[in-house]
Amino acid sequence: MLHGEASLAWPTPVLLERGEAVSEAEDVGFRRMTLVWVATVLALVVVLGTLGWLMRLTQGNWLTLRPEWFYSLMTLHGLGMFGTWYIATMAAVTYLLSRYVRPSLSASRFVYGLTLVAVSLFVIATLVGRFSPGWYFLYPLPFYSQGVWKPWATAVFFTFVGLLGVAWLIWEVSLLGAIARRWSLPQALGWDVLFGRRSVSDVPLAVHIATVMLVLHLSALLSAVVLLSLYTLEGIGTGIRNDPLLMKNLVFYFGHVTAEVTTNLSFMVVLELLPRLAGRPPFRVNRMFAAAFNVILVLIAVTYLHHLLMDFAQPFWLRVLGQTASYLIPIPAAVVTIFIVLTLIYGSRIRWTLPAVLLYLGVMGVAIDGIGAAFISSTPALQFLFHNTLVAVAHLHLGFVMGVVLINLGFVFQFVKELSRSEESSWTTWAIPVLLAIGGYGLVLMFSLAGVASVPRRYAIYPEELARGVTMARFAIVPLALLTAGALLYLWELVRRWPRAWAASRLSSSEAASS
Repeated sequence: MLHGEASLAWPTPVLLERGEAVSEAEDVGFRRMTLVWVATVLALVVVLGTLGWLMRLTQGNWLTLRPEWFYSLMTLHGLGMFGTWYIATMAAVTYLLSRYVRPSLSASRFVYGLTLVAVSLFVIATLVGRFSPGWYFLYPLPFYSQGVWKPWATAVFFTFVGLLGVAWLIWEVSLLGAIARRWSLPQALGWDVLFGRRSVSDVPLAVHIATVMLVLHLSALLSAVVLLSLYTLEGIGTGIRNDPLLMKNLVFYFGHVTAEVTTNLSFMVVLELLPRLAGRPPFRVNRMFAAAFNVILVLIAVTYLHHLLMDFAQPFWLRVLGQTASYLIPIPAAVVTIFIVLTLIYGSRIRWTLPAVLLYLGVMGVAIDGIGAAFISSTPALQFLFHNTLVAVAHLHLGFVMGVVLINLGFVFQFVKELSRSEESSWTTWAIPVLLAIGGYGLVLMFSLAGVASVPRRYAIYPEELARGVTMARFAIVPLALLTAGALLYLWELVRRWPRAWAASRLSSSEAASS
């Protein structure tokens, strides 16, 4: 037990129990691989978070940064954070699935190596080549740099995207293959209870959610393949000129589906981990879960269309379809998140440890974002007012920072705490969530107020007509400092446990239990 912590009886581990599908050696391998992913993700977040600081200081006129450098940092920060939290969630999902199926450890290691190569290319393209069209790299921006970046930077960037797509495809196919070796696809998708006579399946809910989301994300990766192919055909001088509306549909299908898949996979982490923390049995697939997630699969595939409501050339029926789906998707999402989490906790003997608090706050953040901010982005009258303002940035930070990020931090802390066999001090249990919540929601509030004042997004330097943007950026430093303080305190609590966790990760489950 670490110095200064309360002397409490060590609770039964909820994450370190080895499943029957993997061997002792494979269990050790997945634990160590998860720690490697965690260390890499946290290192990336520190760097990318620093870039966020630099951008806000620049917009507040407290730091002088040339616009082309600002947009390079914006591209690196936006797309970097987006991808980082996807791989963080996938690392957690892979470890949790190893309780029930036998994922490929060699595939995980290969994906990690390929991810490092891809990220290195991304850094070169943005910081060396100054590639800076934004995370969405909308057509035809990559081809028209006005001399800010060279064609080689564009080539390096698209190589990064291609390699990362290959890595994600291998990762997802290997997980789906592991699931398929134990359950058929209809079983894993919940169709046997949805359309059959059975009311409850023997498939764990975690496996069901992972299957639904990974199958859906394969379609997003397919759209990325088409997008990159079209960019390549035009870029190598074939004379082809792509249709901007088609390219925009492909970009936002990939981006929006990936964001939704990341969010729903983080729900999987919550619904797998929280019952164990609350002393309840793990969930199995029943008709309610199967119906909800199969409906979510269909709705996610078309909700991206609300990003194109202002594109008048888009067929009208597609705009109606996207808006309708965007209004409908909070219903099944609320049933399997808000309602289930509340009923799970009510009357339970859950210990409100730091991981439990972070998981709960993460679900709350996603719920607020999904019911509130997402409603704004999917309503045409409101989107015409806010979509190109900082309200959209507030929406992105609310869903990810106060949702996906907090859930991942909860998983990571529980994982490291169990490996190091160290309890947490009572003051950090509440100090960290309070700092993260006040800081995170304060940052979102500043973005929102600036957006309501019509301050546009993607501006490096605000002119005199947008002086409110400078004021809001300066006010945002206060909640940003609180958010950073909470993150640093979290990192300190994690880092001081890290040596013991790393040493314990070499032990098998039986050896760890007897140590």
